[in-house]
Amino acid sequence: MANLNAGALGSALALLATAESRALDELQRARAESLHGLIALLSSSRRESPGLLLKAAKHFERVDITLARETYLDAWVAAMSAGFLATGASLLEVSSAARAAPRPRNAAGATDLLLDGLSMVITDGRTKAVPTLRAAVDAFRNEDAREGHGLLSAVAASTASVMLWDFDSWEAVMTRQADHARAAGAYAPLSIALHGQGIVATLCGNFAAAAIAITGAAAVTDATGIRMAPYAALLLAAFRGREAEASWLIEGTIESGIAGGEGFAAQYARWVSAVLNNSLGGYETALAAARQASDDPSEPVVATWALPELIEAATRSGNPERASAALERLTDAASVAGSDWGLGVEMRSRALLSEGEVAESLYREAIERLTRTRLRPELGRAHLLYGEWLRRDGRRVDARGQLRTAYDLFAAIGMEAFAERARRELHATGETVRKRSVETLDDLTPQELQIAWLATAGRTNPEIGAQLFLSSRTIEWHLHRVFSKLGIASRRELGAALPRLTQTAVAV
Repeated sequence: MANLNAGALGSALALLATAESRALDELQRARAESLHGLIALLSSSRRESPGLLLKAAKHFERVDITLARETYLDAWVAAMSAGFLATGASLLEVSSAARAAPRPRNAAGATDLLLDGLSMVITDGRTKAVPTLRAAVDAFRNEDAREGHGLLSAVAASTASVMLWDFDSWEAVMTRQADHARAAGAYAPLSIALHGQGIVATLCGNFAAAAIAITGAAAVTDATGIRMAPYAALLLAAFRGREAEASWLIEGTIESGIAGGEGFAAQYARWVSAVLNNSLGGYETALAAARQASDDPSEPVVATWALPELIEAATRSGNPERASAALERLTDAASVAGSDWGLGVEMRSRALLSEGEVAESLYREAIERLTRTRLRPELGRAHLLYGEWLRRDGRRVDARGQLRTAYDLFAAIGMEAFAERARRELHATGETVRKRSVETLDDLTPQELQIAWLATAGRTNPEIGAQLFLSSRTIEWHLHRVFSKLGIASRRELGAALPRLTQTAVAV
């Protein structure tokens, strides 16, 4: 297990083969099956992982209920990852088996609650599962990070947070996972956590922090045998509106995801494609991608995220029937938790299918709710859609206010394609808007930014090198490049010279 956590999958397999060459008792056999399933999940054999872990969980039932339930939770995450490409066990099969599994006699902890809540979403629906999911997320956040959670428990907790549209809990889970994994030298969970932090930062519109997390995740991946889709890099490229870069990543992720049995990655890439094409005004292409990303209603995360993209693309391309059907599904997913994130996105989507005072009221509610979140890109999109609606309603003066707000927000974040879409709309109202460069951090590469941030935190060159798998000499060389780009001479000047956005960046 130590080799697995460290990302040394080859060594883990070799040790496992040695162990299996000897006579094993039932507990040892179940452990071996579980390890095979986890190694498959972290390599390029994800489609096999759910079946292996489900088999192990059933064997554990006869000898250790606690291990059985931990393994069922791992199997659930593995089945979500494999998605429509899973062999041996689907998400529904794993969820049904978990619901029927024996329960511990003592009070339920975070693992038990997560298993019950996530499985209930699939077998009984979100509404019934919400109280258990809330209790599970609270329990996970309150339990000591050093408690014996399984390898994938943080993924399960973050998934539960996403289903509740609870952004703060999602961020907290990923941060704790990264801190604990880094301290323990556990690179497999660290890689997972860094991808999660990159996604969270992108959704906040903090592209500097996202770039740092992405660089850290790449360093871990390069130093280990872990295979994982570039989830955060995909989303960041699409949010930036970098069509060529994002399209290349999207196509590669779909291809490698299907080849490696990672159905979740393929669906995620299609959702990202829908976001990208909506930003570019390619609504027919966005609609096709969103339909593919949302076509499995049993998939609990990406299929839901794709629905607002489908609704926007469908209304803009003259397919209101498809938009209406998607809105019903989105309402079922977003309304049960009562969060400003979920309800804000739902109101914004519902407004696209409404008219007159009803539509205006919905847009205003969406903006009010999303203003209370840290999801600046979602807020910007609400202002953009409201402004577009006002312009089409002939209210050009009112439209300019909303479109200007959207444009300024997108430009400040670095969402180039959405900013250009807002600029074109402003031009259509009769207002001339000069293109201006967005506030990016392109002067420093993501790796240079990460090294600079760690240096300002007081890390020495050897400490930074150990964290990033680089030599001290290489770190010194990078810092000299940073000093040159920023026009400074030493570390003492670094904190004041770094761009403003780095002050909220995630130190990875």
